[in-house]
Amino acid sequence: MILHFIFVVKEEDREKRQFEYEYVQKMSQFYKVWIKEKFGKDYEIQCDEMITKPRSFFQRLDTHTLLQDHEQRGKDIYHFYLTHFRPFWTDCAGCEGYHAENFGMICWQPFKESNDILFLAEKNCTTVSHELLHELLRISNHKKFIQEVHDIWTKHLFEQLEFEQYGEDFQKTDSKPMFLTMDTSELNLKNNLSN
Repeated sequence: MILHFIFVVKEEDREKRQFEYEYVQKMSQFYKVWIKEKFGKDYEIQCDEMITKPRSFFQRLDTHTLLQDHEQRGKDIYHFYLTHFRPFWTDCAGCEGYHAENFGMICWQPFKESNDILFLAEKNCTTVSHELLHELLRISNHKKFIQEVHDIWTKHLFEQLEFEQYGEDFQKTDSKPMFLTMDTSELNLKNNLSN
């Protein structure tokens, strides 16, 4: 199984967003470990950039365009797009993401201050975990794979449920994290792995 992260970046922004792409590369390796630990699935991880050029208003990139790209690259590969635009339609309120079979996308938030890893972890890494959980629970035949993820997301946003914190070594930490994910303790992952 292949999980391919694709950092979608405007051609004119590519150089100034290089640090973010380096974070994406580390994050993709983190998620390889996280998925193996949480779901027992061993994904081969790929990571690259999709460089976009200016387009007319009627040719703007959107979810439909990325779904076409996903089909051309191979529908059996799980493509996860980290985009510089919000999807016109989202199925995940509060995180500006979209998921479908072997497909995920989020609106990647560029940092306000240069090299702010905690910002990237809080604003982007958490949202990636949200969309990954939808797909990983779906393929594990989890019956309420949409509702349960959204219930936990709501607790993170409004009920002070802490995100899981991981350090640069991909291990849980109580100190300053490099990666943050949704709390999976309420999900019955063990039963899903045996199905």
